[in-house]
Amino acid sequence: MVGQRKLSIFSILNTIILIGVAIATLYPVWYITVISFSDTVSVLQGKVFLWPKGFNFDAYVQVLKDSKIPRAYLNTIYYTALGTFINLLFTAVAAYPLAQRDFFGRKFWMLGIILTMFLNAGIIPTYMIVQKLGLIDTVWALVLPNAIWTFELIILKSFYENMSSQIREAAKIDGASEYRILFSIVIPLSKPALASIGLFYFMGHWNSFFLPLIYLNDKDMFPLQIILRDMLIFNSESDSALVDRAALAPQAMKNATIVLSMIPVLLIYPFAQKYFAQGVMLGSEKG
Repeated sequence: MVGQRKLSIFSILNTIILIGVAIATLYPVWYITVISFSDTVSVLQGKVFLWPKGFNFDAYVQVLKDSKIPRAYLNTIYYTALGTFINLLFTAVAAYPLAQRDFFGRKFWMLGIILTMFLNAGIIPTYMIVQKLGLIDTVWALVLPNAIWTFELIILKSFYENMSSQIREAAKIDGASEYRILFSIVIPLSKPALASIGLFYFMGHWNSFFLPLIYLNDKDMFPLQIILRDMLIFNSESDSALVDRAALAPQAMKNATIVLSMIPVLLIYPFAQKYFAQGVMLGSEKG
């Protein structure tokens, strides 16, 4: 009875804490959405709290009318899709030999890779390399310098190591090359791991604004995060003019843009959630 009582008290406290965390996490998103659907007068008077006042889509209409925002939205989708594909491809290929115990210099290469997590050349040397390669104002400046993330590489390497070695040995006996084993056997069996790290890669590219800020000078190539950053921090003249023409509260315009930027994440995460949960346990059990 005592053990059951302790467990019951723990469950109650745990539930209360989790509900509090959920509210603290979801309320800002809900509040931003509510503001974006409210009329100007209610927003300016501070009457909007839990539900839209004067429900309308004016902010979204005006945001989509501004040509730079839809263009930036498409740029972000393109950069994220290309970047995530390159990340997954390069990570899958690089992790495979590192997971093989007979790979020559395996420990040396792993040590060098792990050191990159603690020792970094810095922004200026990286920028000079990108500039010398002629990648400034190109999409490759955003995806190639970060083609492989060290932590994700280690996760996938651990997953490969936990796979049965008999599969690889059987394939080699049948005459399959290492490339055939990797792309026809190992990668298809690694979908949970790839989906898990792919979600991290996706979020990293979708939310990235620092790399586009330093590598892109052409405004037509700016992703949505740069436009949103300008609206939130600098409140540029073009954004102010757009708000004046629409007779909308600046908060509604900014929040509408934020909500639009969250839509792909909200659509993708439910489908990737089961793989993400499996990814948390990667390497904990022998496959």
